[in-house]
Amino acid sequence: MLQKIINLTKTLIKCPSISPFDAGCQDILITILKKLKFHIDLININNTNNFWAIHNFRQKNIHNTLVFAGHTDVVSPGNITKWKFNPFTPIIHDNILYGRGVCDMKGSLAAMIFAAKKFILNYPHYHGCLSFIITSDEEGNAKNGTIKIIKKLLKNKEKIDFCIIGEPTSKKIIGDNIKNGRRGSLNIQLEIIGIQGHVAYHNLAKNPIHMVIPLLKELIFKKWSKKNSLFPETSMQITKIKSNIEDNNIIPGNIIIYINFRFNNEISYKNILKKLNYMLKKYVLNFKIKWQLSGKPFLSNQYCKNKKKNLLNIVKQSIYSVNNFNPSLINDGGTSDGRFIIKTGAQIIELGLNNSTIHKINEHVHINDLYILYKIYYQIIKNIFLT
Repeated sequence: MLQKIINLTKTLIKCPSISPFDAGCQDILITILKKLKFHIDLININNTNNFWAIHNFRQKNIHNTLVFAGHTDVVSPGNITKWKFNPFTPIIHDNILYGRGVCDMKGSLAAMIFAAKKFILNYPHYHGCLSFIITSDEEGNAKNGTIKIIKKLLKNKEKIDFCIIGEPTSKKIIGDNIKNGRRGSLNIQLEIIGIQGHVAYHNLAKNPIHMVIPLLKELIFKKWSKKNSLFPETSMQITKIKSNIEDNNIIPGNIIIYINFRFNNEISYKNILKKLNYMLKKYVLNFKIKWQLSGKPFLSNQYCKNKKKNLLNIVKQSIYSVNNFNPSLINDGGTSDGRFIIKTGAQIIELGLNNSTIHKINEHVHINDLYILYKIYYQIIKNIFLT
């Protein structure tokens, strides 16, 4: 089985599916799912490929549907010359599989597919529905991806009870960390307006770079909200500062600052904007601000009274049965498509491969980790449908 999982992972890596382009990945997955008699609904929008696949779809009203959610798109490999091997030519070296997207998240997709296949072949008359939500627009702006699939499912009154998202959540050992929520993300584009002039006659100009330094200092050291038992504290990062002046003897007339907030449930995005506007008026005379909310914080239902139907308990038990330890629940990291899936009312857990090399040069995974994740996924399916 391990070799089959490796082969599928390699095949997916060979597709240069830089977001939002799928590059043929989903055709490969759909071919496998069709052989297992999944009903496939293509939901392609512009240059984004999406599909919803459901097995036993005639039983879809029995309130026992498990969805595996994932994405086939990857981030750019960056400077290919810095990779040990071509990022889209998967290579195994010392039992380590290298390739862009192997952890985020083509390896997880392969593990999901073969876990589902094994379960269906072993238990063809199981009671429930096994499903997949797959998009090629997760790493990009996510406007035509999972959000559109969910919109259609809600319109069609499709019911989702459980959802496993294959994002890379593990730290050192597969399954040592899982997530049932994520912080929100707020993007800010801030223009600070001064007066352009010659550097030798600075008294006739107004330097927006100098004006903004006290503001940046307060932004960096401000505690926006504390952490709690569910989420890390709210964080702020300045990602870029630029002006349209290239000459070094000109004071720029304006600069643009790009800021990202990852905020927890202790603060709202409206409160962040309110505090930021107060700070701007405190330090800066003239500014323009634009903002975009990528997602609000979400937390899956962790208080399901029926322990046998509590996905958090099911996942913990499944990990313990395979790896003999209890996972930590830490809702850190970036956003995920769980922020869209939560609208269905499904219980959501994120569980995937090691996240230490995702989006980096030489992204890689130990091949045995693929097999361990496959076994955990398979155990989750069994625990949901057979207990």
